[in-house]
Amino acid sequence: MARIDLVRLGAMARKEALQLRRDPRSLLLAFALPVLLLVLFGYAISWDVREISLAVVDQDRTARSRSLVESFEASGYFRVVERPASPGEIADLFARRRAMLALVIPPGFSAAIGSGEAAPVQAILDGSDANTATIAGGYAEAVVRDFGARMLLGGRSLELPLVAESRVWFNEELSSRNMIVPGLIAVIMMVIGALLTSLTVAREWERGTMEQLAATPVGRLEVVFGKLLPYLVIGLADVALSALLGVYLFGVPFQGSVWLLAGLSFQFLAGSLGLGLFISAATRSQVVATQVSMLVTFLPSFLLSGFMFAISVMPKPLQLITLLVPARYFLVVTRGIFLKGVGPDVLAVQAAMMILFATLGLALAVRSFRKELD
Repeated sequence: MARIDLVRLGAMARKEALQLRRDPRSLLLAFALPVLLLVLFGYAISWDVREISLAVVDQDRTARSRSLVESFEASGYFRVVERPASPGEIADLFARRRAMLALVIPPGFSAAIGSGEAAPVQAILDGSDANTATIAGGYAEAVVRDFGARMLLGGRSLELPLVAESRVWFNEELSSRNMIVPGLIAVIMMVIGALLTSLTVAREWERGTMEQLAATPVGRLEVVFGKLLPYLVIGLADVALSALLGVYLFGVPFQGSVWLLAGLSFQFLAGSLGLGLFISAATRSQVVATQVSMLVTFLPSFLLSGFMFAISVMPKPLQLITLLVPARYFLVVTRGIFLKGVGPDVLAVQAAMMILFATLGLALAVRSFRKELD
């Protein structure tokens, strides 16, 4: 079994650190890109549904119909943007994306309420965005139900014998940003980790220094770990910087252990950096290595890790594929530590899978140097 000489390992790490310091593009990639991606996606992505554009067709034009419209506006979820004269204009508003929901109040609405009869109200939704339409429909139903109860009671309160009180744990504000930002850290670190090291070996080949390196007594283990060490330090610094931005810029609560996050981040970064080294050694081209690393890290991490879509709603074949996506496990780690403050007992499975990922990534990186340095 090959042994690692610490002197040669240190020399290799210093060489890589010096080369990295002389390459401003790599430094920009290492520190500026994670911050840029976190800020950009953190502000751009939101699953909160607010300010739903509402078109109101009030054919009754009474105090009660106006009160219903005011109830929609007072809910904080709807904003009246159009008041078309007839329902026939709704289709054009939807086509031009001027409104998401149309409320049609028919003639006789107030009279029906006054006589104690059912007063129909029509809510028409633009279903081109099915998720937003479903949420908007639920909000509209709640507003109408509350308005109907107030009309039925004549403004009096009703004391029920049984009252259910709900409480939200871990994300009391129900803010999607509190879930998005920790998830972004997992996705970005997967991409950045592989992207950083995907250029190292390819750069050696393109500059013609790999042959000189192969002629030295340095072993492939020393090359791999020597090249990984500087980037591992940078990766941990990126995780720390991203966590600080999440807490102080986006206001995401941090409930867990800093040391647990650092330890599990170390495991995850070791795997992603090793994967990048393997891609770099296999392609021997910086352009191709960059493209391949983006392909095998960004798309799976973004789409199949549970960040954008819940894994439980995916088809069964895709659910099986997600088991091979390392960001899936680190995403559970970041969200669990940030929002729930969970410990190693809860994250034991994720830690084991990331150890497996780190072992596989480093093994692939070492294996890729067999012919060159043995």
